[in-house]
Amino acid sequence: MDTSARDLAEATPATRDRYVDLLRVASLATVVLGHWLMAAVTGDGIGNLLALVPGLQALTWVLQVMPVFFFVGGFSHALSYRSLERKAGGRDGVYAVFLRARLRRLLRPTLVFVLVWTAAALAVQAAGRGDGRLSGAALRMVTQPLWFIGVYLAMVALTPPLLRLHRRWGWGAFTALAGAAAAVDLLRFGAGVPYVEFLNFAFVWLAVHQLGFLRADGRLTPAGRAPHRRSRFPRPAALAAAGLAGAGLLVAYGPYPLSMVGMPGEKVSNMAPPTLALLCHGLWLVGAVELLGAPAARLLARPRVWRGVVAANGIAMTAFLWHLTAMLAVYAAQLALGLRLPEPASADWWAQVPVRLLLAAALTGLLVAAFRRFEAPAPAPAPGPVPVSAPAAAGSSPRAAAGTTLCLLGILGLSMTGLGGLFEGHTATLVALPVTAPAAIAMALGGWYLVERSAPSRSVRLRG
Repeated sequence: MDTSARDLAEATPATRDRYVDLLRVASLATVVLGHWLMAAVTGDGIGNLLALVPGLQALTWVLQVMPVFFFVGGFSHALSYRSLERKAGGRDGVYAVFLRARLRRLLRPTLVFVLVWTAAALAVQAAGRGDGRLSGAALRMVTQPLWFIGVYLAMVALTPPLLRLHRRWGWGAFTALAGAAAAVDLLRFGAGVPYVEFLNFAFVWLAVHQLGFLRADGRLTPAGRAPHRRSRFPRPAALAAAGLAGAGLLVAYGPYPLSMVGMPGEKVSNMAPPTLALLCHGLWLVGAVELLGAPAARLLARPRVWRGVVAANGIAMTAFLWHLTAMLAVYAAQLALGLRLPEPASADWWAQVPVRLLLAAALTGLLVAAFRRFEAPAPAPAPGPVPVSAPAAAGSSPRAAAGTTLCLLGILGLSMTGLGGLFEGHTATLVALPVTAPAAIAMALGGWYLVERSAPSRSVRLRG
């Protein structure tokens, strides 16, 4: 255990909700493990184990945990923004400070990952080796998980207005978003309206994010901790049961597939764009993890366990970004050494799974050691009111919002284009517009520049 993690763990205030930190780490770790297991690599390319063994798709009802990460994000964003509002004493510029603070630890490691992989992709393609079945699939695949970072950026940017809706309507704001998601699916499947399905990238994930606001107010806890009134809405067990039943009915009788992750070649995906079935799945997961909160809190009270969670949180994003690189390196090493790649899902393939996982974990650890410094937070400011530059406050929020929008469009675009065909101008469709990888990278870098420029140039102390 490194000293900084130990110091942070020992300095944790008694009021901190440690379970949220555990959920953040556990959800990303589950995604990493799922990606490692789903990859069905042969000399001819990269397939999906769940497509080869359809019976395993039922496991996605437990292992598709991205809704938990977005739920935790909503909780953290609500607390962070409210804290900044209190410290700022009503002054302008809080939005820019909030965006920059939340985005910095996310964008720095992400853009480093993008630039390193872009340089590698250019080198591979310049050498004429980018068209191979395995190398071509790797260049397309390695940026796909970035979609979640793009969606998360949108959640950060929309936190202030959605918090205002939450303050006024509470559960009603969540219900409105869920109803909008249902309406989108009705228009999509019932009326065949083109492109309407892409609205659910916002409605579904923002509804899950809104549940985090409700948790921040204590409205999801079994005891109903909301200080102003007892919640009249479902407790975790009812939420989980309703979500599970809703997802089951939609899959059984609607046009929704069983898998809660995307499958190659399927006409309808619950993930891209997300569907009402995935929102119900998110409700089931949120209710389930809330039921586990009490026993988890007792476990996290143990110093050694909590130090492990703190240490893992400090590297979680870096590990997520580089875990596919590690997995691809394991398979590339097998091919380079002339070792046979067994048929996916065969007995030999399953026998090699533990070894592949251990090697991928070890390589991920090495990559984390090399790149973790880009995830390290900026030095904490001195205690006191939030510093906001008076001259910059008037223009800093629009600049930060514009930068965030460019970043999310660039990162979402890159997740769709991949890094193959850089010299040929390969395009992909982002909603309804064609985008190339170089254009997506330029948008992400330009957005990052605007976010950084939104920072105060000279600080003044605000009244608390």
